[in-house]
Amino acid sequence: MAELVHRISLWIVPRIFVLLIHLWFRTCRIEIRGQEYLEKTEKEGPGIATFWHYSFVYCFYHLRKYSAAVMVSASKDGEYIARVAQLMGFLPVRGSSNRKGVQALRQMIQAVQKGYNCGIVADGSQGPPRKVQPGCILIASKTGCPIIPIVWAARPLLTFNSWDKTVLPLPFSSIVLQYGEPMEVPAGIDGQQVEQYREKLEQQMNHLYDDVWKKVGLQCHEKKD
Repeated sequence: MAELVHRISLWIVPRIFVLLIHLWFRTCRIEIRGQEYLEKTEKEGPGIATFWHYSFVYCFYHLRKYSAAVMVSASKDGEYIARVAQLMGFLPVRGSSNRKGVQALRQMIQAVQKGYNCGIVADGSQGPPRKVQPGCILIASKTGCPIIPIVWAARPLLTFNSWDKTVLPLPFSSIVLQYGEPMEVPAGIDGQQVEQYREKLEQQMNHLYDDVWKKVGLQCHEKKD
């Protein structure tokens, strides 16, 4: 019986969620910064979009018109996110830093080589928050595609009590979304170079993070006042 309820919820919940966020986010006012970076990446071919875990819900909505493979946690709860991603037109690839991680990275690389864009949570499915994991660096090195960081802030907002403090912009909120300068990663880099590029990307994304939250009058997404 429990398995049947779970299957039904997997069919119903993602569909209701997708409908709600379409209605919800259409009420928000958005200011997009760094659009030229996105346009540059689009002209050159597939790109690797990276964003912090706290921001994934709005990023899914904002990037829905792009054909992209997205990495989703292999956990049981991750199945709901995978269904949401699929309903929004993405190709979900299941994996995380602890489960099926290597297999998922290979599938992401294969998807990019077939012409898909790539969407990956920079700090992974388990954190620590706002600490870049090496997966996106490895994908960029293997495919030759640039990494384009995406960071956004909103006010007013709803913050969940999760490890990453996941954020939802409230209806009619103001959103500032910033595309960062694309990062090229050379092929055949070693472990030390992976760490250098990982640190560089982390610094860039956290600089963008500080900037967008200041623009909405907040210090960070965990503090509302």
